[in-house]
Amino acid sequence: MDFSDKLKQFSKRAEMIKGTLLTEEATKTSLIMPFFSLLDYDVFNPMEFLPEFTADFGIKKGEKVDYAIMKDGKPIILVECKGVNDTLTKHDAQLFRYFSVTESRFAILTNGIVYKFFTDLEETNKMDDTPFLEINIQDLNDVQVQELKKFSRDTFDIDTIFNTASELKYSNLIKNQLNNHLNNPTDDFVRFLINDFYQGVKTQNVIEKFRPIVKKSFQQFISDFMNEKLKSILNNNEESIQEKEDESSEEEKIELIDTEENHSIVTTEEELEGFNIVRSILSEVIVAEDITLKDVERYCGILYKNNTRKWICRLFFNGGKKSIIISDENKSGVRYYINSITDIYNYKSELIDSAKKYIE
Repeated sequence: MDFSDKLKQFSKRAEMIKGTLLTEEATKTSLIMPFFSLLDYDVFNPMEFLPEFTADFGIKKGEKVDYAIMKDGKPIILVECKGVNDTLTKHDAQLFRYFSVTESRFAILTNGIVYKFFTDLEETNKMDDTPFLEINIQDLNDVQVQELKKFSRDTFDIDTIFNTASELKYSNLIKNQLNNHLNNPTDDFVRFLINDFYQGVKTQNVIEKFRPIVKKSFQQFISDFMNEKLKSILNNNEESIQEKEDESSEEEKIELIDTEENHSIVTTEEELEGFNIVRSILSEVIVAEDITLKDVERYCGILYKNNTRKWICRLFFNGGKKSIIISDENKSGVRYYINSITDIYNYKSELIDSAKKYIE
C-alpha cells in the first residue's frame, strides 16, 4: 500500500471516530499520534518523538510543547495539539513563543484533522503568521499529498522543505487573492483591468460601473478555462478508447481466424443468465435456436447462427463494471453500462434492431 492509499485509509478511520473524541488527550491518542506514525515516526520512542518538550520562554519556565520530533538530540519539528473540535484560530501565539526559543525550523498546529505547517520565511527564528501549508486529511489533493510526504521520517530534509515552503506559501496567498477578486473585485483590481482599454478618468462612478462587469467576466473566464480543460481531457479519453477499440478489432480478426474452442474458458452463471435474457428478447424476431453463444477470454459473444461475423451483442461481465456492447448498423458497437443483468431488458429495441439486420 503506497503513501496515498494509507492516507485515504487513515482519513476514513478519522471520519468514523472523530465524533467520539471529547478531549484533547483522546485526539492525541486516536488521531495525532497515528498520523505521525503514518509518516514513519516511532511515536513511542522519546529520542524520536518526545512528548511534553520543555520550551522555556523568558521568565516563563516549564513551558511545554505537546510533541517535538527530534533528530540528533535536537528538535526539528514542534507539534502543538488541540481537540478535534477546535477551529485552530486562537493558538498561533502560543506556538509562536515556543518556536522562537528552540532550534526547530518547522512547527505544526493541529486538531487531528487540520494540520497547519509554519516556518520562518519572513524573519529568521521568528515564526510566520501564515502557514506555508495547510491540509485537511479529509480533503486532500495530490499536491498536498506530495508535500506531506516530504515530512516523512526517511525523506525529511530541512533545506528541501524550506526551499519549497516559500513557493507554497505565496502561491496559496495568491490563489486566495484571486478567489477574493473573483467574488468581490476591489477598486484597484477593477482599475488595473480596465486601464488598457478605458481611456477616460477612472472615477469612483466608473469603477462601480465596471465592477459587476469585471466580476462576471472573471467568472466567465474561469468557466471557459475549465470547459476547455474538460474538453481536452474528454478528447484524450476518446483517443484512448479509440486505440483500445482498434486493438479490440485486431483481436477480433484473430478470433475469426482461430475457430478452435478455448476449453480453458468457463462461461459463468451470470453470462448464461444474460444470454437467456437476450435470447428471450430476440425470440420475437428470430428463431431461438439461431441465437448462439460464443465465450472468449474478454467477453461473452451472442451471435446469429454461430457466425462470428454476425454478432448481435457482447457481454462484459468479468470486470468491475458490467456492460453490454450492442452491434449497430456499422457493426462497430455501442457500449451500455448496467448495474444488474436484468438491466439488459432496457435495451430491448436496440437488441432487436441489431438482430434484424441479419435476417432482412
